[in-house]
Amino acid sequence: MPGNQHQGPIKTIANRCRKCYACVRTCPTKAIGIREDCAVVLHQRCIGCGKCIQVCSQGAKVIADAIDETERLLRKKIPAIAVLGCSYPAFFYDLEPGQLSAALRQLGFVDVLEGAAGVELIAPEYRALLGHDKGETLISSHCPTVVDLIERHYPQLLGNLVPIVSPMVAIGRYIKSCHKQKVNVVYISSCIGGKFEVADPQVAGAIDTVLTYKELKKMLDKNSIDPRRLKAETFNGNSTLNGRSFSISGGPFHVFGIGHDGLDPKFVSTVGEEATMEVIRDIAARRIAPRYVDVRFCHGGCIGGPGRTNRLTAFSKRNLIIEYRQKQIPYCPSETYSSGSGRVPLDRTFANRQLQMDKPGQDAITRILHETDKFSVSDELNCGSCGYSTCREHAIAVFQGLAEIGMCHPYSQKRLEEDRSRLERKYDLARRALDQSYGNKAIIGNDGQTQGVLKLIQQVGPTPTSVLIRGESGTGKELTARAIHQASQRAENPLVTINCTTLTDSLLESELFGHKKGAFTGAVADKKGLFETADGGTIFLDEIGDITPKLQAELLRVLDSGEIKPVGSNTSVQVDVRVIAATNKPLEEGISQGWFREDLFYRINVFSITLPPLRNRLEAIPLLVEHFLNLAATRLNKTIHRIDDIALKALACYHWPGNIRELHNVIERAAVLSPDQVIHLEQLPVIFAEKLRQENGQAILQQVSGLRKQRDHQVQTVEKDLLIHYLRETDGNVSAAALRADIPRRTFYRMLKRQKIDPSQHRSLRT
Repeated sequence: MPGNQHQGPIKTIANRCRKCYACVRTCPTKAIGIREDCAVVLHQRCIGCGKCIQVCSQGAKVIADAIDETERLLRKKIPAIAVLGCSYPAFFYDLEPGQLSAALRQLGFVDVLEGAAGVELIAPEYRALLGHDKGETLISSHCPTVVDLIERHYPQLLGNLVPIVSPMVAIGRYIKSCHKQKVNVVYISSCIGGKFEVADPQVAGAIDTVLTYKELKKMLDKNSIDPRRLKAETFNGNSTLNGRSFSISGGPFHVFGIGHDGLDPKFVSTVGEEATMEVIRDIAARRIAPRYVDVRFCHGGCIGGPGRTNRLTAFSKRNLIIEYRQKQIPYCPSETYSSGSGRVPLDRTFANRQLQMDKPGQDAITRILHETDKFSVSDELNCGSCGYSTCREHAIAVFQGLAEIGMCHPYSQKRLEEDRSRLERKYDLARRALDQSYGNKAIIGNDGQTQGVLKLIQQVGPTPTSVLIRGESGTGKELTARAIHQASQRAENPLVTINCTTLTDSLLESELFGHKKGAFTGAVADKKGLFETADGGTIFLDEIGDITPKLQAELLRVLDSGEIKPVGSNTSVQVDVRVIAATNKPLEEGISQGWFREDLFYRINVFSITLPPLRNRLEAIPLLVEHFLNLAATRLNKTIHRIDDIALKALACYHWPGNIRELHNVIERAAVLSPDQVIHLEQLPVIFAEKLRQENGQAILQQVSGLRKQRDHQVQTVEKDLLIHYLRETDGNVSAAALRADIPRRTFYRMLKRQKIDPSQHRSLRT
């Protein structure tokens, strides 16, 4: 990022800044850079609106003080002339204009003029320009904040800016043209944008420095000058009645002779940040195309500038300006300001000052989002606490050096809540464990092959030996790795799992070994790798056959030396990690074909466990089904007692290419579809009925149908007999019968209706 971007009229007092990010949240152009000790204003992006000054509760953002510069000018032998901006009556509301003129003369100013004179200088130029409709939208250029906004952030609208100077520059040029000798001009206003404007090379030299009203008040207090005790003195220059309304909303339309009732879309007058940003965006997007737009950034117009007093409302200030416009203020006749030295140049040009920032690619954004624990869209809360509207905008700002990772409040909150070392490592474990739900970590099955696997786990678990788990997809490789970890002496330490197929080569390397700040684009902070996170515990590398030869070499080095080297680091970190790997690929073929290293194979294949596919241990299906039924019942909040024999037999006829994972999904789907407490063949996918028919013939399906009909008929008969029995016992009283049957009365009524039983026809036979 270019240097000295924060050197401008708005300064930061570093030891006051608490990095609350209020300035970032309110800055309309995000011209705030977060440094290690404070948040600074980036001058090349700043538009001088002063929002950051207003919202800073610690007073860390301040306007560059012009008091010293003004006092230096007053001490010079060169005459100093003061110009009061159009809005001054709204700030010095308890003074007569002449008293303020007298106070400025006591400070040492030789002349005092009204800024409204500058308005009347540019008014004819605006009228002439508006008199020639060239079919393009004109945007007023008398608000320096609006000019900066377009030059720095919407350069496509440079051609729409009115090529005329602001009233401040106009009066400055006028005053200097009226004097034969050199004079210094100090402009006094509520607008800190003027401090930016006087430094603009396009208009440099017109005004020597800009004071805010607050700074003027400080100077008067410092010199013990109380304007209220002074006798009013005259102003210099000419009467400015017409230009005095310029500082309020609608004032420029009056001055420029634009008369309309506000319903003409060709002429737009708007004030305030929100309205300004909206109209500029609309013009840039060509959603509107008015002939002329008079726009000022501050609320209420110039009377709402950052240097304003908060004692009065915008409405009160507006009334003060209207009253001021009607006042007769005495002027001192002077040949100096009668005509000036010829015509004052009022034209100006504008430049593209947009700061070109590097734009990150998707990989860089993803890395930064991962740094703040955002691994999915649902993790992106977009809470705005960092000052940016979305997590992705924040990630872009981090990439560009404007923001830092720690600005993310949810991220920082998590870090504060964590205990060091052990809790940090367990956090990584929990974050990954949440991706999969394990209701029971036990390995289910009483068949010989499953029992053989359990025996191997018991044998290798307590040792530090590396284990390679082999088997088809869905056979439970991760469950086996967890069982090995639980049986080891490392069970109290983290088990960190990662699927090697889910990340690109560069991301996987960073994820496994960590990286140093600046190691690559988007590496804005140091990050621990999973090996370091798993220190003292176990790391499970699923689908190890998919990693590239480069990473295979790195992994081999870790296994041989127990050292990892973070990306971008020159030093190694010692780790004590047990490695469990898994694959569904024939690694021996990979060795012969060259896509898997032989030395790595022998290093991870110290102890091998091969998991049998489900089709080879069909006798385990009943236990697995019972287990998955219990999980489904809990997950779906349904009462599912069992699966009928025919459906269970159909499950045993299937080939199960997806193994245990497929069985789990089939049972959960059937539980969702089951209308009662039993899973039937009808709730299983059609292929199961077809497999059953192929192996047992059509007769078994017909047998199932006939059996169900008989069962349902018997159930209905028993239910009807019981209902009649309870009615007779209670002499046809339904409420009493329901109570005796120990079921709700409404349920009893529904059963009577289903069986078509009339309670009145079933009286007791007892006398």
